Amino acid sequence: MKSLLPIFASIFVAGCSVVGQSNVDTAPYTVLKSDDIQKIEVRKYDSMILVSTSMSGKNGNSAFRELFKYIGGANEGATQIAMTAPVIMDNKKITKKGTEISMTAPVFMNESADTSLMSFVMPNDFTLETTPKPTNPDVKVSELKDYKVAAIQFSGTLSDSNVDEHTIILSAWITNNGYTAINKPVKAGYNGPFTLPMMRRNEVLIEVR
Repeated sequence: MKSLLPIFASIFVAGCSVVGQSNVDTAPYTVLKSDDIQKIEVRKYDSMILVSTSMSGKNGNSAFRELFKYIGGANEGATQIAMTAPVIMDNKKITKKGTEISMTAPVFMNESADTSLMSFVMPNDFTLETTPKPTNPDVKVSELKDYKVAAIQFSGTLSDSNVDEHTIILSAWITNNGYTAINKPVKAGYNGPFTLPMMRRNEVLIEVR
């Protein structure tokens, strides 16, 4: 996986109901091949702008708090990049006002990266030049380009057993369809913590060529 690819936690995706509906936009991609029976797609993401912070030496809540402060206005220009539903941490809300911009799903988790990162995906019309610069030096803006993956979709939770089961299915499909995996699996979650497990959209993605 490219060094700037994020590690995310699915519990932090906002704007989702208990039945899985969400107002959060998803990162756009082109479908190159699909298998509707096994819910597998080969996709190409042309570009994603990521705002990231390292998870090394800190827990997921601490990393998330740094990123949430960024979208709440801890950036040059105090631009507020708003989620579509409230996110409450430590019983406090960030209330700084500014231009509202919706963040994007999914949340990726790359637990095998040399440097584990938690990142938010910025809206599709953002570029490296137009994304507000963080005021926190631990928060970085980067771009992931030409990201080609095979992805398998499933419901339930992102438990190790569920992820392992679908990783095996996806890995076999990649080999049987003439692709080569070039990086380790990445998990992706699209729903918030209160979404019923059977209504959740989860994915495993493997970069391929």
